[in-house]
Amino acid sequence: MSDIIEKNRCFWANPKNPDYIRYHDEEWGRPVHDDAKLLELLILESFQAGLSWECILNKREAFREAFDGFNRDSILAFDSNRIEVLMRNPGIIRNRAKINAAVTNTVVFKAIQDEFGSFDRYLAGFCPKEPVIDHTSTTSSVSDAISADLRKRGMKFVGSTTIYAFLQSIGVYNSHQPDCHLFAGNDSGEG
Repeated sequence: MSDIIEKNRCFWANPKNPDYIRYHDEEWGRPVHDDAKLLELLILESFQAGLSWECILNKREAFREAFDGFNRDSILAFDSNRIEVLMRNPGIIRNRAKINAAVTNTVVFKAIQDEFGSFDRYLAGFCPKEPVIDHTSTTSSVSDAISADLRKRGMKFVGSTTIYAFLQSIGVYNSHQPDCHLFAGNDSGEG
């Protein structure tokens, strides 16, 4: 617990929530290239729209269970009966539009994988090769372009701000604040 107090972190990392601290220190802003993990984060970010990330993070395990570990092929098989089961699940955000979007977005995700070989390869066509240090923006020309393309392909709840948050979470943008021990990729844990 003393490690939580001793390190400087981004202002939003609630020091009273160990899961949030772990997410900040061990996940957020680290490069992700695994399509299964990209799908999980994309779905979670789309559920965050209009809510706090801490709210979503606190429900992450329930989401994992409800969405079969974010297994792409399982989600592709979700039908109206499964949607109704999800609507009764108190552990997740019970927003029908967002639940339907998670299924639709997974269909589009698979189509992108089929077209590009992987979702990661698709993203690489938009994203810079090295992380961009930016702790003040909420959108960018990259998030604008990806958002527009995903929406054109049929995804929902993937506006530029949501996509920018997704890109932050997967390390395209290093958005740690200057006084954070992880600012500018200083992931040595010192700071």
